[in-house]
Amino acid sequence: MDETGRPLRVLLWPANPALAVRLGLERDIEVVASAMGRPAVALVESVEGIREVREEAPECAVLLAVGSARPGLRDAALSAGASGLVLRDAPVRDLARSLHAASRGEHATDPTLDTP
Repeated sequence: MDETGRPLRVLLWPANPALAVRLGLERDIEVVASAMGRPAVALVESVEGIREVREEAPECAVLLAVGSARPGLRDAALSAGASGLVLRDAPVRDLARSLHAASRGEHATDPTLDTP
């Protein structure tokens, strides 16, 4: 839940129906379909997606979901405005914790990805 007791509003960019269902099973997360849904956090799949979400919803925290670490990716994501990087295949509960941390303004990078 967010500070008001409502579920945390999360945007998946691009849409990922399977992940939306998995995240939607978390009682404290509500997946929204677009930036018009006023998400607190977006989970994106590219550095360009970070920029797009930041333009559409500047108040929204953004996490980059990746399959593995690549040289320079962390720095590129943070420079583009991401709050951190998470593993795309992480357990949903871990993703939920990272999403909540990002919504509070915390850096939320999976430790396995926190290398420059």
